[in-house]
Amino acid sequence: MSITLPGPTLGVVGGGQLGRMLAEAAAPLGVDLVVLDPTPDCPAAPVASDQIVGDFDDADAIDELAARVDALTFEIELADPEVLAAASEEHGVPVHPDPGTLETIQDKLVQKEALADAGIPVPEFVAVATAEGLERVVEEFGGVMLKAREGGYDGRGNVPVEAPAEAADALDAVGGAAMAEEFLDFEREIAVMGLKGADGETRTYPVTETVHREEILRESVSPARAGDAVVAEAESVARDVLDVLDGRGVYGIELFETKEGEVLVNEIAPRPHNSGHWTIEGARTSQFENHVRAVLGWPLGPTDLVAPAVTANILGDVDERGAATLRNVETVLGAPDADLHWYGKDDVYPLRKMGHLTVTERDAARAAADEVDRDALLSRARDLRDGLTFRDA
Repeated sequence: MSITLPGPTLGVVGGGQLGRMLAEAAAPLGVDLVVLDPTPDCPAAPVASDQIVGDFDDADAIDELAARVDALTFEIELADPEVLAAASEEHGVPVHPDPGTLETIQDKLVQKEALADAGIPVPEFVAVATAEGLERVVEEFGGVMLKAREGGYDGRGNVPVEAPAEAADALDAVGGAAMAEEFLDFEREIAVMGLKGADGETRTYPVTETVHREEILRESVSPARAGDAVVAEAESVARDVLDVLDGRGVYGIELFETKEGEVLVNEIAPRPHNSGHWTIEGARTSQFENHVRAVLGWPLGPTDLVAPAVTANILGDVDERGAATLRNVETVLGAPDADLHWYGKDDVYPLRKMGHLTVTERDAARAAADEVDRDALLSRARDLRDGLTFRDA
């Protein structure tokens, strides 16, 4: 392959914070981004070359996007696989990851079935459609996590069900077809950002530990505070997952480490993921740059760790929706070990992801000798994050 600059134009369905960070990573490569998003002046708009305003499944808008670009990708699972495939064929532009992979991942039950059929370890799961059926499953499993088969994210669409009497209300809460998954007594949640490039090349980033509260990712610790055997197994499982999926790009592979040291797949995102934001400062090539490279069929960048890192999400700490003004930002800007990322969202509401900060180990000798106190890094990141607020003084 001969690559020349200025480079091609990449079309992205979705213009949220992931689209914004894709545009930030693409610009130094000479790649322009055009994003499609229903929100005028979406978070990616100030950074991308242009925005098409349209719904994620708007066939006319996606056709317009495909007509203007050299390759297509998506940063949100709400994109319509059939529409993407049709636009790709009509305009002769590749779309990655493959729309078939997106279709499989959109339905959590179909996703789990595909993984299980491939011999990849997953928690026990079963489809449920009625309160009576869910009651039986709860009795059999001793409690379950009920998940909407489609559309859930950041804990939305997930409802714990501990007793049969809770079944009817839980099904109403998820609002449709659902999957029940056994409760796991896990040691920690971990994640691997996997990468598929041209000619079947696969790479993985170092295993990351993810810390959730209220089903929302709060912090990530890289590398994970897990034993060597668990790390090796997580990397192996992630590579097996990549073998099941078609299409180039970055995949966020969320995993459980059980109390017994097993590694089970939780969910997969066919795109850059919050679990991989640490790669911007902590890896040789960020997940966003590598997604751009992979989708275009360019050589992949190295995924090596360059510094232990902890990322803390900046969430809405308000009681109701309102204009977003983040205060006390100088505390992060004045910290020599921290980097701030603002997502450019106009409105804030409770627990909305508004940005993140990453604290990295700046002592190269200590990092090289693997003497970094990741607990201290996590505490430092939390303290900096908790000093920020959207509330009025």
